[in-house]
Amino acid sequence: MNFFIDKGEGALLSSDTLDGERFRLSLERIRLMTRESAVHPLYVPYFQAAAEWILLLLSHGRMLEDGSFESLPIDELQRKNRGLYEDILPDRYDRSWANPVHAVSVFGKDTGQVLAALAFELRCMIPLVYEGEPERFLIRMELLLEIYFAFVTAQDERNKGEGDGLVPASHIRSKIGRFLEDYAEEETLVRVQKSLAGGSLPESILRNYAEKTDKTEKEHADKAGKVYDDQRLLYRYGAYISDNETGVYAYLAQMEEAEIKRIADTWTEGFRIGFEVTGKDLSIRKSAGLFYPVGFERIAAEAAVNLEKMGLRSVIPGQQADLFTQHLGRGGGGIGCTYPNPQYSYDHREDLALFFDDVLRGRRIQALQQAYRNLIHETVEYAGPVLMDTFGEKPFSPVMHEEAPAFSKTQQKKIARFRQEADLLYDRAVIGKERSFTIIAFPVPEITEGYPDRTLSASYDEIFRSVIRINTLDYVTYRDVQARIIEVLDTACSVRVRGRGKNCTDLTVALQTPSDPDRQTIFENCIADVNIPVGEVFTTPSLKGTEGLLHVTRVYLDGLLFEDLAIEFKDGRICSYSCGGFNDPEEGRKYIEENILFHHETLPMGECAIGTNTMACAESVRLGILERLPILIAEKTGPHFAVGDTCYSHEEQNRVFNPDGKEIFAKDNEYSMLRDTEPENAYFGCHTDITIPYEEVGLLCAVRKGGLEVPIIREGRFVLPGTEFLNEPFDHQ
Repeated sequence: MNFFIDKGEGALLSSDTLDGERFRLSLERIRLMTRESAVHPLYVPYFQAAAEWILLLLSHGRMLEDGSFESLPIDELQRKNRGLYEDILPDRYDRSWANPVHAVSVFGKDTGQVLAALAFELRCMIPLVYEGEPERFLIRMELLLEIYFAFVTAQDERNKGEGDGLVPASHIRSKIGRFLEDYAEEETLVRVQKSLAGGSLPESILRNYAEKTDKTEKEHADKAGKVYDDQRLLYRYGAYISDNETGVYAYLAQMEEAEIKRIADTWTEGFRIGFEVTGKDLSIRKSAGLFYPVGFERIAAEAAVNLEKMGLRSVIPGQQADLFTQHLGRGGGGIGCTYPNPQYSYDHREDLALFFDDVLRGRRIQALQQAYRNLIHETVEYAGPVLMDTFGEKPFSPVMHEEAPAFSKTQQKKIARFRQEADLLYDRAVIGKERSFTIIAFPVPEITEGYPDRTLSASYDEIFRSVIRINTLDYVTYRDVQARIIEVLDTACSVRVRGRGKNCTDLTVALQTPSDPDRQTIFENCIADVNIPVGEVFTTPSLKGTEGLLHVTRVYLDGLLFEDLAIEFKDGRICSYSCGGFNDPEEGRKYIEENILFHHETLPMGECAIGTNTMACAESVRLGILERLPILIAEKTGPHFAVGDTCYSHEEQNRVFNPDGKEIFAKDNEYSMLRDTEPENAYFGCHTDITIPYEEVGLLCAVRKGGLEVPIIREGRFVLPGTEFLNEPFDHQ
């Protein structure tokens, strides 16, 4: 069932069905909302804006259905795309009904929060138009109308002298909560199906791009010419298109074909090697998730070809953010793009707090169970995700608005529990121990804009090609150097780390003791497979005996700035934490609780690692982009420690071997070992890496029984014999 064009405004569903009639009636009422004043005067602007928003979306549906999208000039498509997001862009956000600060200032805290959340849900309807999902569009129109009619009724009573014309916030909240419950099964099934089985809009966009590229290349086979670079396809997603997306698309269109293939080969080969080194059988899998940023279609299309040669069909989830999934931070689907306003996303990160209770939690878990049962054939064929990330956007430090909803202490425990249950269901459905993944990252053009206090002199081309070199380093050289580091660490009972300068780190990480040292090793020698680029050795530490302070003067985690981040451990678990940048220290604690602990009372240290990619560090310093690095690269530029699940989460029972043939011994900790007896307590559903830059490391040493210290890094340089090669990039700065 698709949208079709009527003779009036907007787009309608086929009227020969019940849904079509519902759609027609709803649309007629929406049109009336734009010009009537049937509710309390205070709420007229809100509902008129909501109705106009629906009609704007339907005008985009008409453009897509009647074919005019294909003939509109690019600048007109750009204008229409911006029109979908201008309400929440930074220069207009202070007047947006989707801004809880503005809504609360007009309607009061309780009603303002819930109406801002409703505005957020309505904004999540953009993909429903572009993906062609009219039924899901319809139920949200009906939700808006149901709430609107409640206000109309209240105003009628006011006109009769029987009320104040207002609707209690609890009444609105219950309607939205019931909506989230009633459609839990349908919404979850769509989400899971598009994630694991396919059928999304991005899949057709990438397929069409590949076909047109192939045709263009054949036409220009005997003469100079660039590949297909019609930027029209960027606007077909419905996602926010900024200069980052158009810039990288144009840049890649000019790149040599050999370089494009080199990037795609590194990316997909990492996925294949991930199966090989863990002894998993890739041949029995039939599909893989392909996640790429908008603008990188040329590389993604080449990667899809590579996956097809491995016998894998590419599954690209569509955009799927909504009120329920926003708290997971996973609403972007299979494509990524620049956030139109990070503050908007941050303000709505916990909207679910307004509606979340045991009933909704139970319905959503049941819906997940049913979805995985319905898609059992697709899930067992799924090999895992092949991801590309981007970095380089302007650093974002959020404003903590008290008007934004927040989970209560009770809800925090319940939402953490829900995430654990959902992750466990996913792991069982796709058989986590038999799948793998890979991830790689590249910069966007915004990286050249530098920082507030300076402008970068490096060009985008220089930065991009430097990242290509970093991502394609010879792993054999690093493998051998890392083997020397592991050789020493295998003789140690702990690792000691002390900071220097303003870094106050003083941390002892206890190491596990292998039962058969001749055949077993503590640390994994990480080459460029699942985590690209190459460059780290890592282990799951022993919690007992892991003590002290982890401190970083400045770090970005998942795009959020943390200044003077300090985390103290006792018996391997977080016992206190703080960070700077806030007038009230309690706000800093709350910031960490939300974005590192994810509302768990504590988290264990799940990983201890030493990054060895000094080339990435030196190049990033030279180019002035060190602070913009994603954790994927940043974790390779110094020692790092992860809080949350182990680095072998859900795969601790898999046998893993280093290139020298030794089996990795240290994969479990006291929590993950509960996976068979108490699975609900085995995992936390999070894993956050925190890196200490080399320049802030005073000493990192292996500590043997008896207290003998064997230095590996001192004053920011590798000093262990056999690792001198790693200092060369610093020497040539």
